[in-house]
Amino acid sequence: MKIFAILSLYFSVFLFSFNGLSAELTYKLEKIGDAISHPWGMAAFSDNSWLVTSRSGSLFKINIQSGIQQKIENIPEVFARKQGGLLDVAVSGGDIYLCFSRPQNGGAATALYKAQLEGGALRGGEFLFTSNQVSRSGRHFGCRIAFDDRYIYLSLGDRGARESAQDSTLYAGGIIRLNRDGQLAPAARSGWLAGVFTKGNRNPQGMAIHPQTGAIWAHEHGPKGGDEVNILKTGANYGWPLLSYGREYFGGKIGDGRTKAQGYTDPVWVWVPSIAPSGMAFYDKDMFSEFKGGLLVGSLKFRELYHIQLENGLPVSEQAYLKRKIGRIRDVAVASDGSILLLSDEANGGVYRLYR
Repeated sequence: MKIFAILSLYFSVFLFSFNGLSAELTYKLEKIGDAISHPWGMAAFSDNSWLVTSRSGSLFKINIQSGIQQKIENIPEVFARKQGGLLDVAVSGGDIYLCFSRPQNGGAATALYKAQLEGGALRGGEFLFTSNQVSRSGRHFGCRIAFDDRYIYLSLGDRGARESAQDSTLYAGGIIRLNRDGQLAPAARSGWLAGVFTKGNRNPQGMAIHPQTGAIWAHEHGPKGGDEVNILKTGANYGWPLLSYGREYFGGKIGDGRTKAQGYTDPVWVWVPSIAPSGMAFYDKDMFSEFKGGLLVGSLKFRELYHIQLENGLPVSEQAYLKRKIGRIRDVAVASDGSILLLSDEANGGVYRLYR
């Protein structure tokens, strides 16, 4: 049973979700093409051709109608350890953008790379950004990419060193903003590094632009409970690890146990217990009318697809679907025909299409 409490602050609303209600859905579900080991991100290259990353370091071009896969060559070297590897992919203006854990000085740092796809290989590649936090840790790379008309947005996790999310000398634990020419945008707050848009983010693995408002939405993993959905605001600090709705894995408080404080921005949605969210997309098509205007989020922990209903631009309720149908859902995207594409993050995972 779902129990919730709604709190109001500055006309924003958030809800504590205690495992979303499962719901019935009339659908067809098919796996597209061959298995892919631990796919992580996907992006449309054309209506029927999609690019899909494999965490181990491979990039595939897949026809979602025929299932034919082509492995793309000339991929940069990645740090494929634990959560690290070739993670997100995005396409804009004919350019291919990759986010991955880049080997650096015996460890790795989150990096953004741009190239062009010519034939079956990437050409003209260049690094646009590499985080200044190098660590041997294989945790919390963040690594989601989003675009609006002016900027490229890149999410960075705290790399398992939670204090870095509040360290103004580090890029880690925040959202980075670059101009469309690839140069870092000005710092969003005095004292922050150039390019830093937000701080206090633990490990954001979902990011999307609202199709009507243009606002950037991102979700992030909490520790034991406290996964968050945030609407990103220029210069906002989301509080990690000073504030959290979660607890330590051994059960103790995070810091002094506060969930909010003056000068920090509240989430608009919180999951307790954690669903381990990954990937997100706004649904603005007609095939699934019950999803229209809402937000779709994958769950790694519960192996479900969550639909979050929005009212007046904010989350109000959720439903969970596809429980354990395809495994851990790592990414979610909406195809041009309204069907929903899902990545199953399993050793024999791959791309699934949900349609009617």
